[in-house]
Amino acid sequence: MSELEEPRGGLAHRVPDLGALELLLAVARLGSLGRAARELGITQPAASSRVRSMERQLGVALVDRSPRGSRLTDAGALVTDWARRIVEAAEAFDVGAQALRDRRDSRLRVAASMTIAEYLLPGWLIALRAERPDTAVSLLAGNSTIVAERLLADEADLGFVEGPTVPAGLDAVVIAHDHLIVVTAPGHPWARRRRPLDAAELASTPLILREKGSGTRQVLESALGGLARPLIELSSTTAVKSSALSGAGPAVLSELALGEELSARRLVRIPVDGVRLRRALRAVWPTGHRPAGPARDLLGLTRGGTPAAD
Repeated sequence: MSELEEPRGGLAHRVPDLGALELLLAVARLGSLGRAARELGITQPAASSRVRSMERQLGVALVDRSPRGSRLTDAGALVTDWARRIVEAAEAFDVGAQALRDRRDSRLRVAASMTIAEYLLPGWLIALRAERPDTAVSLLAGNSTIVAERLLADEADLGFVEGPTVPAGLDAVVIAHDHLIVVTAPGHPWARRRRPLDAAELASTPLILREKGSGTRQVLESALGGLARPLIELSSTTAVKSSALSGAGPAVLSELALGEELSARRLVRIPVDGVRLRRALRAVWPTGHRPAGPARDLLGLTRGGTPAAD
């Protein structure tokens, strides 16, 4: 058996614990195993042992160590991105669990489309916890169509969507704007082209896409007037990004999801001429039922103000 053994058993045996993932994120941020250990309050030998244990568990090398510091391997950089999503989800979980441990007389049901749920909502919920520690928050993440359905069925108090229009039966306010970006792995032919894509070429190319009903897919279809049959169809932003990183083909993703991959050149941004891929991110609620209580507070945290008509 090699030092990097193939992991076996259930999910708990295959996925590192939160402490190990937090250590990996600290190494990525600080560029040093020693500094990461000090930040987390553990010894450097303990940190080295934890990294080696994580590498054996996953079956891949994560960190290259040298006298100049510690650098993530290519696999380590990819695992770090996944680790960040897990840690952020754990923080959001902790917000809800803490509220449930406190008083049960206040609740907030939130429905959010995937990009907002993955990249924006955890920070908003942590800020809400500081203002309303007694509020128990439940979160449903799905595409924009599902968010609208949950609100209209009175299964959510406040929603967040990314599509080009406000779903029927809902009022809305724009809380931010976002851009969609065409990306490929560095080895894809588009990464070496000298001229931008045009709308016709992008529309006719099979892409790695989110499922129908997602805000990302709706905005892209609206901007291009139609799309070719997807190369791969996936149900989350992270899955689309992972497929693009693997070299499966070009993808269209929110700029919110791509900062680290673009700066590290693990994905390449492909310029597009003549296509507007800017979109509004909206908070939504059933028509005539303005957000109140915890929902109003959360809305204020997302935009620094009070709800108004879109």
